[in-house]
Amino acid sequence: MQAVLNFPDLSPDVFSISVFGMEFALRWYALAYIVGILIAWRVALIALRRPGLWTDETPPMRPDQLEDLVTWIIAGVILGGRLGFVLFYQPAYYLSHPLEILMVWQGGMAFHGGLLGVIIASYLYGKRHKIPLLSLADLVAHTVPPGLLLGRLANFSNAELWGRPSELPWAVIFPGSAAQDCPGVVAGMCARHPSQLYEAALEGLLLGALLIWLAYRRGAFQKPGLIMGVFLAGYGASRFLVEFFRQPDAQFITPGNPLGLAWHVGGYGLTMGQLLSLPMIALGLWFALRARRRS
Repeated sequence: MQAVLNFPDLSPDVFSISVFGMEFALRWYALAYIVGILIAWRVALIALRRPGLWTDETPPMRPDQLEDLVTWIIAGVILGGRLGFVLFYQPAYYLSHPLEILMVWQGGMAFHGGLLGVIIASYLYGKRHKIPLLSLADLVAHTVPPGLLLGRLANFSNAELWGRPSELPWAVIFPGSAAQDCPGVVAGMCARHPSQLYEAALEGLLLGALLIWLAYRRGAFQKPGLIMGVFLAGYGASRFLVEFFRQPDAQFITPGNPLGLAWHVGGYGLTMGQLLSLPMIALGLWFALRARRRS
């Protein structure tokens, strides 16, 4: 009998109420978005109120502008995350069912698309208000990891986005027929890597601690583009690594491609998450090295 862990008794809903026969629920994933945005707003506000962190002791924007920026970023996260999922993962399906693109409550958000949405929203806001774009990007980037941490914990509580089958002592038996559909497991329950927790630790805790250390201990805000570069490279590298343990999206799995590789030659290749992470790593390293050379 392999030593694995049973999935805890968790509901995907924080709470639910019934009003006039209709059920309304607050889900962990929605709560993660709300709390993550509130934490990001507070972290950014603390940084803006410390002029000594910035070049010439001049923050890139006023604290009162932050609320407007948050509104733009929320729109970027939702639109970018949804369109990213549609374009990167299921374009053929949504081309046949275009009205379902608007049904965000049914799930389907892509981090890489959400990140692109945040970048575009921040760029447009920065240009409109004449805010230094690299410093604005650094400000936003160092606030993101807490939201990533909460989002991955919500994925775990929802028993979704689990990893590949595993017999490691910390492997988890996730509920549901999809999680238990493990080729090669003919008897007993199928345990899987808790890849959501791997991502929470790398993208949330480790990367977040690194960015805070750079900002408050190493004067990184005075090297515009450095924190953004470290964030992009750090997230990309973390996601690339975890993809080796994460169950790929079902639409990429075929009898001839059991690993669900989006690009492969002779059985070797990369998942969609890894393909999308490579440009992030390259771009992040370029921005970080450029910032260090210019300082």
